[in-house]
Amino acid sequence: MTVVTGCFGASSFTSDVSSWGSSLSEDMKKLIVQSVTINSTAFEGDQDGALTFIGAKTETALLQLAKDHLGMQSLAETRANEDTVLIEPFDSIKKYMVAVIKVPSGYRLLIKGASEIVLEFCTTHMNVPTGDIEPLDRKATEDAIAAFAGKSLRTIGIVYKDFQEIPDLESLNDLTLLGVVGIQDPVRPGVPAAVKNALRAGVRTRMVTGDNILTARAIATECGIFTDGIAMEGPEFRRLSEEELDRTIPRLQVLARSSPEDKRILVTRLKALGETVAVTGDGTNDAPALKAADVGFSMGVSGTEVAKEASEIILMDDNFTSIVTALKWGRAVNDAVQKFLQFQITVNITAVLLAFITSMYNEDMEPVLKAVQLLWINLIMDTMAALALATDPPTDAILDRPPQPKSAPLITMNMWKMIIGQSIFQLAVILVLYFAGGAILNYDVSIASGKLQLDTIIFNIFVWMQIFNELNCRRLDNKLNVFVGVHRNWFFIAINAIMIGLQIAIVFVGDTVFDIDPDGLDGPQWAISILVAAFSLPWGVVVRFFPDEWFSWCVYLVAPPFVVCYRYMAKGFRWFGGLFKRSGKELIVEGDNSGQDTAKDEKMAAAPPIFVGMQTEKV
Repeated sequence: MTVVTGCFGASSFTSDVSSWGSSLSEDMKKLIVQSVTINSTAFEGDQDGALTFIGAKTETALLQLAKDHLGMQSLAETRANEDTVLIEPFDSIKKYMVAVIKVPSGYRLLIKGASEIVLEFCTTHMNVPTGDIEPLDRKATEDAIAAFAGKSLRTIGIVYKDFQEIPDLESLNDLTLLGVVGIQDPVRPGVPAAVKNALRAGVRTRMVTGDNILTARAIATECGIFTDGIAMEGPEFRRLSEEELDRTIPRLQVLARSSPEDKRILVTRLKALGETVAVTGDGTNDAPALKAADVGFSMGVSGTEVAKEASEIILMDDNFTSIVTALKWGRAVNDAVQKFLQFQITVNITAVLLAFITSMYNEDMEPVLKAVQLLWINLIMDTMAALALATDPPTDAILDRPPQPKSAPLITMNMWKMIIGQSIFQLAVILVLYFAGGAILNYDVSIASGKLQLDTIIFNIFVWMQIFNELNCRRLDNKLNVFVGVHRNWFFIAINAIMIGLQIAIVFVGDTVFDIDPDGLDGPQWAISILVAAFSLPWGVVVRFFPDEWFSWCVYLVAPPFVVCYRYMAKGFRWFGGLFKRSGKELIVEGDNSGQDTAKDEKMAAAPPIFVGMQTEKV
């Protein structure tokens, strides 16, 4: 922030601040320096190897003005040279800060704060070049404030008055206006684009600020926040009833001259209207709003420890664009979980049903996939697939989706469609090969070698179907291009290359461990395995073309009987398990235990259950 303009009676400056400063008398310089140094909590410190002012940006900008153009040498010495009687810190509700210092003529009241607020206390102003006290031209001063605010400048008023005795801070009137300065807080590069990207993603940005409404509206327009909505000030906002708030808040884009309580009320009312709310804040007063929000963002550089403790996410660079980055990564992580679940549930359904059906059919109760083969498939499913599907980086296209509501299921209808569709395909392929593979491939399954060769092909096809299905699971919608962006994800390529290499090695040299054909597979058999498994991709296209409405209708038609059966089975198992529990208790009571042991057992049986480490979080 930088002071770029100011109006001090007949003396003003816009660009040539040095000439303005040199034209002032030493008494005028001292008076302005007193106000900006005493009415400040900033301090001088070392930052990145240079001595600079550290604190609130508004205060540091005023101190820099005093140092560069008003002859202030040392902030610490300037404060030490003044006999400060009392200081009333800046109040986010009052919007000003007050100090009283001892001067030879008595006491001097110094006020620094929001220009239009402190202007209400003034009836006179000082003609800075001459030092004369003159009646205040309120209209001209208000016009100057409006002109500064229209240029997106933060306007700060500097007020003083000398008293014989310590003034009553509860009754501030008939004060003298020294001047008004305009402080430029330039919009960071990339912020308008970030606001636009957030809107693309369905996230509406609202500005809540302590600045006056003209400055706030100008900055919000520059950032792309204020368009055709409502801009209002905190006092007007506080006068609204709950019904009026509910009508106004959906269109509210700028809330100026607001208090921390206004910010908290806005958050709670938005949540009551069903919105998911994220809040940014850096001050201690922002803590209630940060806690009330669904997600709180605090500033890592300028934020207070209280704000950081009240927030869930800390922006280490204090940049709004990082919020959009966090939004993209949040959606990418959610997508990664859904992709993995879509893949894992498909494998689980297929493997369990294959094991059950083939075990029931086989005379020796042996499933088509052996235990070690299932172990390798689970390694693909639980470890390698998780790494492959969880490493897709977020792209800008992820912002084109609307946000998901809180009630949205983790496994969507599109996911269930792909899960069931791929499970049907994999079951059909493996069962056809298991029951008719000998006839189709012309193998004599009546002899051990022919049966082992067929089992090897079945195992190989099943693994390759999972590899191809990983590509299907890269998309969670009905779009057909499952290869989009795959060339940018080297983790996905490398992990699949490792899986393919290990599968080839297992087929050729893993006969003893994996119970497969010692001779492995020849070229035609490899071609059959890969081509049959590759049909997972065109089958995925067929599944995606299947209308969602038809699939939903099928689910609602078929699912209820399964749910009813499951509930009755669950009740039956609970009843059956309860028999064993009661039997166990009887054995304990009737056993040859001492009275002390029996009492101990009864106490343990009556104790409530303790759940250790159960915690749920929603980010």
